Amino acid sequence: MSRPTDVDPATPDAELAVASQRTLVWRALRRHKLAMAGLVITCLLYLVAVFADFLSPYDPGDINADYAYAPPQQLHVVDTSDGWDWGLYVNGYEQTRDPETLAQTFRENPDEKIPVRLFARGPEYKLFGLISTDIHLLGPDDPDGPPMYLLGASRTGHDQLSRILHGTRISMSIGLVGLAMAFALGVVLGGASGYFGGKVDAVIQRVVEFFMSVPAIPLWLGLAAALPRDWGPLQRYLAITVILSIINWTDLARVVRGRFLALRGEDFVTAAYLDGISRRRIIGRHLLPSFSSHLIAAMTLSIPAMILAETSLSFLGLGLRPPTVSWGVLLSDVDVRALETAPWLLLPGLAVVTAVLAINFLGDGLRDAADPYQS
Repeated sequence: MSRPTDVDPATPDAELAVASQRTLVWRALRRHKLAMAGLVITCLLYLVAVFADFLSPYDPGDINADYAYAPPQQLHVVDTSDGWDWGLYVNGYEQTRDPETLAQTFRENPDEKIPVRLFARGPEYKLFGLISTDIHLLGPDDPDGPPMYLLGASRTGHDQLSRILHGTRISMSIGLVGLAMAFALGVVLGGASGYFGGKVDAVIQRVVEFFMSVPAIPLWLGLAAALPRDWGPLQRYLAITVILSIINWTDLARVVRGRFLALRGEDFVTAAYLDGISRRRIIGRHLLPSFSSHLIAAMTLSIPAMILAETSLSFLGLGLRPPTVSWGVLLSDVDVRALETAPWLLLPGLAVVTAVLAINFLGDGLRDAADPYQS
């Protein structure tokens, strides 16, 4: 029988054998193209949420009723009508009114040129809530001149681009805040149910089954409708977050319970118990880390559900309300006329689809990378 040869420490197999779990997961995740694309898009969305004030040309609450339902303007880089005149600009609007229906329509006026500049001055805001400034990434050269609507205007004359950017902050953050609460409930209650078993398991599982047996949409509607109508935007935001957390913790609790039931009889858990290690330390240092990658994947896949739930409630008028700006609030303004004459009002829906797909792709990649030895 031949003697096995030693593994060269410089070979990739040797590096894989001594790599940490984090390194193995990242190595597998990098090979998942859709997951990496989802990671990039998700990071960009959260950057937009952080710098929404800087990226927005206008304050989301600014109204110009004269430009209600104004269509998107095309941003030009060079004007070739009279030679080659370089510089950012948009063409102004020419407004006409139908003498019979009195409907106001807009069309591009090539004779009116509105200069646009980078790092333009506009409405004042506080960057990170601390630094007062009025510098915006893009805006008209003259803040008091004709407006610039790159993604069109709403039915009340709001800049659609500014409102979508600010809506990113609310819609993406409610997913994180709600997920943190749901994750804590799922891990704590699911872990207690699976580790202790017996009466504790029976009580917790009956609670889980109760929440899972109630139809989701009627439960959302009932809880959201119970909120006092005189609550402010911040109070409603926190209340909707708590409601979403109450609804979305049950699936994670069932998963955590199943993993605890499978692992609590393993030799390493028995050895830790015989060594006199406390139950809290066994759970926190031995059981949870053994399937932490699965928890990360489950947590990532739960964010789209939170975003869709907030969007649905706000669209139905039972979630967040103006002046709070979220993607669901913006979609609640869409009516039959918007579908026919102002399709740009559906752009918040495109933002929702993009965010949900990106986070789902990232979650799928994390789930596949949770067992990096498979490849």
